[in-house]
Amino acid sequence: MFNVLPLLDSIKSRIRPPVVVILGSPAQAADLCAGLGDVETVCFQMDVHQADKLRQQLREITSAATVEVAPDLWDLPARFNTALFPVAAHGERELKLDLLDQSFHVLAPRGLLISLSEYQADQLLPKWHKKVFGKCSELPASKRGSVFWSARDGDRPRRRHELTFRARIADGPSHAFVSRPGVFGYGDLDEGARAMLEVAEVRPADRVLDLGCGPGANGVLAMDRAGPDGHVTFVDSNVRATTLAELNARENGLANFRCLATDTMDGLEPGSFDLVLANPPYYANSWIAQMFIEKSKPLLKPGGRFYLVTKMVNHVAPVMATAFPDSTWEERRGYHVLRGDAA
Repeated sequence: MFNVLPLLDSIKSRIRPPVVVILGSPAQAADLCAGLGDVETVCFQMDVHQADKLRQQLREITSAATVEVAPDLWDLPARFNTALFPVAAHGERELKLDLLDQSFHVLAPRGLLISLSEYQADQLLPKWHKKVFGKCSELPASKRGSVFWSARDGDRPRRRHELTFRARIADGPSHAFVSRPGVFGYGDLDEGARAMLEVAEVRPADRVLDLGCGPGANGVLAMDRAGPDGHVTFVDSNVRATTLAELNARENGLANFRCLATDTMDGLEPGSFDLVLANPPYYANSWIAQMFIEKSKPLLKPGGRFYLVTKMVNHVAPVMATAFPDSTWEERRGYHVLRGDAA
């Protein structure tokens, strides 16, 4: 894992509080807070699961740093003298650029953005530092990674990174969806979601749960068949996702919907859904799919339908068989769509 502490030590003399730590894994953010010591520090996260893990790690090291969860970094006030951005090698490129752009707007005048890159010779960050801030300074590259910094000078308009795409299922109407970096489904309706929607049985007036909703496309498209008497609840652990789901639901004319940011599925009433559409990460640890299955079953009304799309059918099918003994699956578009029915 990317060790940020040697890079922090190399630039520590330039850091002035208050400090904001921009994303990073919970372990990386906690390490930065520990390395900073007793200075005012706020950690920005977009995912409530990651934020809870980070809070636990901060308690374990008795750090006074706080954690703020928001859909955008620029939702925080422009009061920070230093923004620390740990940039892992394999992170999402568009999200890195989005957050670098937004960092300008949380800095106080002459505040510094300091990027700590895992790459020994990072080609992306210095270009974007210069594009956003006008100038970029750097330390000599080392095997530990590279360090870049820029100061906020003056003001600049906010630049939103987003893509709008259109999607439809079969002969249904076409819908426009706004998507943003850091949320699954950036720029397109993925083939797994499309496969699940093609397979799913959606009935008029269904109460639908869009689980792992991303920008909300699954729920919006399902409501074409549920009709005006239907209702959809969008659930995701990423607050940027639930913000987008609300935006896309409203822009597509939905009136009966709810958005909930949670990583535990708490707050959902048992026996309240006719249909659950679950879209867990395809290649992550299968515990998320397992949680979706086990916690969705009591949420279904009698006769309710549960669908889950996966690339890891060998891991997921046994869990489905335990929760729904008569579960079935269908292969479509290179994915497996599993179905379970409540008694």
